[in-house]
Amino acid sequence: MHETDMTKSLILTVKDWYQSQPEPPKIEKIHLIVGQFTCVEPVSLQFAFEVQTRNSFLADVELVIKDIPLVAFCHSCQQEYKPEIGLQYSCPGCNSPMEDIRAGRELKIDRIEYSSLNSHHEVFH
Repeated sequence: MHETDMTKSLILTVKDWYQSQPEPPKIEKIHLIVGQFTCVEPVSLQFAFEVQTRNSFLADVELVIKDIPLVAFCHSCQQEYKPEIGLQYSCPGCNSPMEDIRAGRELKIDRIEYSSLNSHHEVFH
């Protein structure tokens, strides 16, 4: 499952950051940006995260996923369009093949919300 491997990578990245802190922070939320063209299913990702973080330093941490739509740019028509994943990738105006993807391939940590010593912080990746 693609989401399981993605979650393992996410946990390792957060763990490296967590262990680099001078004192162990209490992580509250992890915000992810997931593009639709990555074919990562947010529901499956949530489930994999919950299963893999049970009884760990990330237990009860909320995973917040921002879904980014697929957006392409047609150089012939000089306009952006939204391809329909699995149905229509070419430009709806001139049928040129999709060559220039402007959004939808993102798969990254946006930020981590955490608290330490009674104060709230956010770190951006």
